[in-house]
Amino acid sequence: MTARIIDGNALSAQVRGEIAERAAALTARGVQPCLAVILVGGDPASAVYVRNKVAGCEKAGIRSLRFDYPENATQDEVMAKLAELNADPSVHGILVQLPLPKHLDETAVLEAIDIKKDVDGFHAENVGRLSQNREAFIPCTPHGVMKMLESTGTQVQGAEAVVIGRSNIVGKPMAMLLTNAGATVTVCHSKTKDLAFHTRRADILVAAIGKPRFVTGDMVKPGATVIDVGINRLQDGPDAGKLCGDVDFESAKTVAGAITPVPGGVGPMTITMLLENTVISAERTASDRKLAAGK
Repeated sequence: MTARIIDGNALSAQVRGEIAERAAALTARGVQPCLAVILVGGDPASAVYVRNKVAGCEKAGIRSLRFDYPENATQDEVMAKLAELNADPSVHGILVQLPLPKHLDETAVLEAIDIKKDVDGFHAENVGRLSQNREAFIPCTPHGVMKMLESTGTQVQGAEAVVIGRSNIVGKPMAMLLTNAGATVTVCHSKTKDLAFHTRRADILVAAIGKPRFVTGDMVKPGATVIDVGINRLQDGPDAGKLCGDVDFESAKTVAGAITPVPGGVGPMTITMLLENTVISAERTASDRKLAAGK
């Protein structure tokens, strides 16, 4: 048995085409979607992520604004820029690239973003709304995973789902989304006893633990859909320097029914959902304008 490979690049290209059409329609109505990105410090990985996000905006017809601050930027400087962007009606999405330098209060920064422009979905109010299954901006990586499950025709309602990882960015919102979709969800983490007992029951297995090739084929239920959120650069051995996920792809693909590769799986969908959230915000702005004009 060889699993079906879930091609994140192909799905991303399809969704981005739809996003570009929506962005063009909005722009024709006088509301060009706009994403503002704040980068503090010189972390190389963060710089790459920001560059990719800006490039994605340009290709989709979304205006992008980038604000770079040095490593020693103050809390007041960042908060002042957020206040300015919150007040700018032409800006529909605001993103602060994480992680921030340690001297900055990350929680305070994220909470300062207007929830209507919180396209990363990290503000506590958006998280709360998601937990209540209400309209909210959904964190981009879990949102992308749900799109991938939908694209494969995976039956989520009634399924046993296991999420490995409990981060605020992936694990917790992933569990909430699967719960909202009708799955029975188990969240596993570093303190979980007999992890394989749980993973072998999973019809849907989402790995987001940050350990290279941690989930092996013998931990996977035959026919399961395996979503690998991890991205790790190997340090040793013959594959040193190569990227891999949290799942041992070679062993897992012989057991699973469908599986995402790394790279080319979940990664492309993360930025795609950021672009979609920005367009959604702009669509809401356009709708509000129309309502106001009607009054």
